[in-house]
Amino acid sequence: MHEFSIAMDIVDIATSYSRKEKANVVKEVEIEVGQLSGVVVEALEFSLEAAVKGTMLENARMNLIFIPGKARCTNCAQEYETDTVYMPCPACQTGAPDIFQGRELRVKSLIID
Repeated sequence: MHEFSIAMDIVDIATSYSRKEKANVVKEVEIEVGQLSGVVVEALEFSLEAAVKGTMLENARMNLIFIPGKARCTNCAQEYETDTVYMPCPACQTGAPDIFQGRELRVKSLIID
């Protein structure tokens, strides 16, 4: 399950930044997760619960923000929402769209004290 590795990276990023800012505790972590990122959200939530134990994030609120998938047709430039990287353009049925949103996976912000 690669979500545990992702959870550990989130803890490392938040801890590193918080220490740099001389914080003692992390109150909230805002994480953007794209629909097309390949992350199983339930597994990430479960992994985060385990990963924060004994860290300055132990009581932090984990706020997951879901980013829908969006694509642009490489043929007709039609923009459309998609839940897969393989969805053809609904206007002209051209395959291989340009995915411009939904692959995100990042720590967007922290609230520290």
